[in-house]
Amino acid sequence: MSSISIIGVGNMARTLAGRALAGGNAVEIIGRDPAGTKEVAAALGGATAGTAGAAPAGDIVVLAVPYSGALAVVGEYGDALRGKIIIDVTNPVSPDLTGLVTPDGSSGAQEIAEAAPVGTHVVKAFNTLFSNVLAAGPVEGRPLDVFIAGDDPQAKARVSAFAESLGLRPLDTGPLPMARTLESAGLLMLGLVAHSIKHTDFSLGVSVPG
Repeated sequence: MSSISIIGVGNMARTLAGRALAGGNAVEIIGRDPAGTKEVAAALGGATAGTAGAAPAGDIVVLAVPYSGALAVVGEYGDALRGKIIIDVTNPVSPDLTGLVTPDGSSGAQEIAEAAPVGTHVVKAFNTLFSNVLAAGPVEGRPLDVFIAGDDPQAKARVSAFAESLGLRPLDTGPLPMARTLESAGLLMLGLVAHSIKHTDFSLGVSVPG
């Protein structure tokens, strides 16, 4: 199993932490408020509370904060992230849900990779799963799909193994520039919530006939 540090204490951070613990992974929760972070870790049962700004204990660091603050978080940790795998779960969407806020031709994951120290491997994953759907688990006995993108094959293999420990089916979509497509898929899902489906009890997946 893996050693995971999750930066953030929101719904997605807590859900990933709970599923990771159930899958036998070591989990560290890191938040700005020390007392609140300890409460979250204790409530999860088995997680440890890390210190904001200190070197994360995990080999895999999940960046589970809003994209608006993600680059600042990466800058704050700086060299403490060197050699680690960063899983970017963010969706860099505009407040009116009409587009992405990243530069043309780039993605949130690529911007995070640019801000991270040399030797850090960024993998996009989990951004097309709502936290409530992830918490609920398989649908009709079928595991949820998690799409990943990244440039380093070994990092993607590690993230895939982590996803499988959560009971998910990892699907490799290609190199890190594919993160922009995944982030557009995240925008699509939010648009469906706002304009047609009106709830978050759904997921994107792949069905292979036969």
